[in-house]
Amino acid sequence: MLTNYLKIALRNLFRHKVFSFINISGLALGMTCSILIMLWVQDERSFNQFHTKIDRLYRVMEVQHYGGNSDFTFDATPGPLGENLPKDFPEIAQAVTLHPGFNLLFTNADQALKQPGTYASPDFFRIFSFDFIQGNPQTALTHPRSVAISETMAQKYFRTTNVVGKTIKVNSKDTYQITGVFKKVPKNSSLQFDWVMPFSDYAKENDWVKDWGNNGPKTYVLLQPGASLASLNQKMEHYIPTKQKDSNIDLFLQPVKDMYLHGSFKSSKVPVGGRIEYVRLFSVVAIFIVIIACINFMNLATARSARRAKEVGVRKVIGAGKRELIGQFIGESMLVTLLATVFALVLVQLLMPVFNQLTGKVISIPYGSPLFLLAVTGIAIITGLLAGSYPALFLSSFEPVKVLKGTLRFSNSSIWFRKGLVVFQFILSSVLIVSALVVYSQVQYIRHKNLGLNRENVAYLYLEGGLKEHAASLKADLLRSSDIKGATLSNQNPLTVGFSTGGVEWPGKTPKADVLFSVVATEYDYLRTMDIQLKAGRDFSREFGTDTSNFIVNEEAVRLMNLKEPVGQKIKVMGVEGHIIGVTKDFHSSSLHNAMQPLIMLLQPKYADYLFVRLAAGKTSTGLTQLEKLAKQYNPGYPFEYHFLDEDFEQMYRSEAVIGQLAYYFAFLAIFISCLGLFGLALFTAEQRTKEIGIRKVLGASVLNITGMLSKDFLKLVLLANLIAWPLAAYFMNGWLQNFQYRTDLAWWIFALAGGATLLIALLTVSYHAIRTAITNPVASLRSE
Repeated sequence: MLTNYLKIALRNLFRHKVFSFINISGLALGMTCSILIMLWVQDERSFNQFHTKIDRLYRVMEVQHYGGNSDFTFDATPGPLGENLPKDFPEIAQAVTLHPGFNLLFTNADQALKQPGTYASPDFFRIFSFDFIQGNPQTALTHPRSVAISETMAQKYFRTTNVVGKTIKVNSKDTYQITGVFKKVPKNSSLQFDWVMPFSDYAKENDWVKDWGNNGPKTYVLLQPGASLASLNQKMEHYIPTKQKDSNIDLFLQPVKDMYLHGSFKSSKVPVGGRIEYVRLFSVVAIFIVIIACINFMNLATARSARRAKEVGVRKVIGAGKRELIGQFIGESMLVTLLATVFALVLVQLLMPVFNQLTGKVISIPYGSPLFLLAVTGIAIITGLLAGSYPALFLSSFEPVKVLKGTLRFSNSSIWFRKGLVVFQFILSSVLIVSALVVYSQVQYIRHKNLGLNRENVAYLYLEGGLKEHAASLKADLLRSSDIKGATLSNQNPLTVGFSTGGVEWPGKTPKADVLFSVVATEYDYLRTMDIQLKAGRDFSREFGTDTSNFIVNEEAVRLMNLKEPVGQKIKVMGVEGHIIGVTKDFHSSSLHNAMQPLIMLLQPKYADYLFVRLAAGKTSTGLTQLEKLAKQYNPGYPFEYHFLDEDFEQMYRSEAVIGQLAYYFAFLAIFISCLGLFGLALFTAEQRTKEIGIRKVLGASVLNITGMLSKDFLKLVLLANLIAWPLAAYFMNGWLQNFQYRTDLAWWIFALAGGATLLIALLTVSYHAIRTAITNPVASLRSE
């Protein structure tokens, strides 16, 4: 019997090639999308899961309470925290302090390159599972001037991994002994590094990390087996004030297994988002597209049911029961799904390089993974059952007597159900189109928003080696070139100001007015180089020797301090008293996800870590050549590395840009699959009404009349779908836009464009068959009468 069912199923596939193509291609595209998204979601969820002690690993988080503007949650902690936590809390087995190592130059023989890495306390390799090739992970960081390096770094500098005991120079002055070689850090690790040095080495040269009042290092802990997280969080909450008087900081622990996906906090200890939002979004998109593809199958199968009615009638007469018929039609559905799955896997293989390039991932199809094979099989079975269940039930319910007598009539309920499926398809498609347009609109809004500073043509480099000592001379030499329009020094990137303080006093400040101010150490010409506009007062000037103890603030700082005449007012910043000499217009010193931050600028070039250079328009190449020549002159032995502010800005919103691109592709895919189904339904409808159209043409109906008659019913369904989809899309996308402090509006044109696009595409799809049928010679369609 199974062989017979298979023969019938194959015969039906080959007999109705157009409908078979539509069904298989629609399901294949839907499954391709699902498999790609499944692989991406699996990669996202795999982050940090390779650590063997992952269930007991936690990241220490801080909540700083500032009543004046808001609370801030982040993972920067005091340097002494890690060594003290295991002493004061028996629930904590071990703790690790980390601090990133920036722009360190490693030299060996003829190799001199910068490598990303981190400083870590001795327990680092004991609690995290980074596999060693050589050396002992238990003791690799116990001695000063020791370093563990990656196998990639070992090969790059020594052309072998057998390097334990050898030495390497750091920043052309310090000699470090290699104590271990570890395997390349997995791509799905939140911690990425090529070397690890003892945190104690960093602390010796940076006294600030020894102070409980300063935040910067990150702290991770390993809990004792069976320790209660809730109880420990309660005990740790007010731990910092016991070490730092009048501190406004609370502590809590976040599982390391959650920190990649649940990385966004807003004024609380509860994560409110992060990459998990994208995981959820694309999981829903995958489900939507598979449903759209399944609806195609259901619609075409039920629409063509009249052609198989006699087959069902005959089978029932000779003894086939409803269960056997359902099994037969579900089997046919599973065969179509199996073929679609094969094509989907081929498409996934072909599209994977493009998908990886778009998402910035390195994903491959894990054919050898039982979990992957099980997931694909599950998708295929669910898709087959979902697509074939209703048609199977519908076809198996036919009464044989009516079928064989030719008196079978389809009820209005089945027709309305089919129309309802078309509407539902286009609701999902329209929601995706509106979503894609909103994402595009928001990305464009961000890219073109006036930040309050000019990020174009600004290059910068890190003041390393001899550059810091000779920064003033380097700047003076640069300004002699006509290719350079301005140069200045600062301790931070103006787009991502991270240093802040609550230690600010001003006239009229109330005891409860705790406000967190961003602080930037600058030098002369900072405002001019960054093209930041002064609203009142003046810039720092060499003509005023006291400016090193004066301040420039932004409008938001003035608003929060409630100063009517800010220029000339005396304030105290981190213990330094001075006057406000200028007020700038607000400029965005952090992501547009965040509100405008109050900001204070100090004239303290000794703290500068970066040189910023504004290049003359059209002189980028020659300006960079001049910058490279002077940088190498003052800093021989160091490679010349520079960055652009506008590239940093693009990188800040790369996730949104990627989401936007994916949204376009998925929206197009959804509307394409929907129109495949519409194409099939239009073809079937045109075939069913061939004689009616012939009679109408004989009676004088024009091609336009007939085209309109055949198209209007479908267009009504698409229009209804849009009217339902728009409020749904508006609701969901308004929620997404709430993640941005500065956001575009849900403009009317977005919905009009989405509606117009779906109606136009649907009209073109349906009109092909309508016009083809309308221009057919009526004699041919009426000959049998």
